[in-house]
Amino acid sequence: MLASVNALRPVIRQTRGETPLALSDILEDGVNLALWQRQLPLHIAEFGALLVALNEPLAESLVIELNSEDAEPSLRGLASSCRDLEGYEGFIADVSWLVSAFACLLGAKRIGVRLRLLDKAMCPRFHVDHVPVRLITTYAGIGSQWLREGVMDRRKLSQPDAEPRERIEQIRCGEVALLKGSKWHGNEDHGLIHRSPALKADERRLILTLDWLA
Repeated sequence: MLASVNALRPVIRQTRGETPLALSDILEDGVNLALWQRQLPLHIAEFGALLVALNEPLAESLVIELNSEDAEPSLRGLASSCRDLEGYEGFIADVSWLVSAFACLLGAKRIGVRLRLLDKAMCPRFHVDHVPVRLITTYAGIGSQWLREGVMDRRKLSQPDAEPRERIEQIRCGEVALLKGSKWHGNEDHGLIHRSPALKADERRLILTLDWLA
C-alpha cells in the first residue's frame, strides 16, 4: 500500500527552456520552478544599468485588476520618476508583457506588482513563499538563488547554520522564473526554497516580482 501511495506522488523537479513556453511547465504537478532562460534586449538592459548607476531610491507596488482576457494591464505611474531615462518605454512594455503572460497562464484577475532597486538582500535567508506562485526577474544585477529538492532540510529553514554552502543554483539576470509557493494546491510542502543573493557594498539589483492575488 505504501509503495502505491508513493507512486502517486509527483517527483519534485525544476524545468527550464529558451522560449516563453518554458513558463507553462509551472502548471505541471511536481514542478516548483519553471525558468525561461532569456537574455534581455539591449535597450532594456541599458535602461536597467542606467537606473542602477543613478542609485536613486525605487520601491514601488501596485495591484492590477484585469476584468477581461483582452484587457491591457495598466502600469500608469510605475517608475514614473524614471520616465525621462532612455529605454523607459521599452522597459514598461516588457513589464506589461510579463504581466499579461502571467495573467493568461494562470487565469489571474488580480496581480500584485513590485519593483525594487536593492542595495542589500531583501530576503537573505533560504525560505519558501506563502503564495500560490510568484514571478521573479532581475533587470540589473545578480539574480535570486534557489535549491533543488533535498539539498536543505525544510524543517531547518529558519536556521542560518543549516543553510548549505554548496549546490546553490543561480538565476541569471534577465531570466524569468515562476516559483510555486506553499499555497499552490498540492504543493503545500514543496514550495521552492530560495533567497535573495548577498550584495557587495557597491552592488545594486533591479528586481520585479508578480504575485497571483486572485
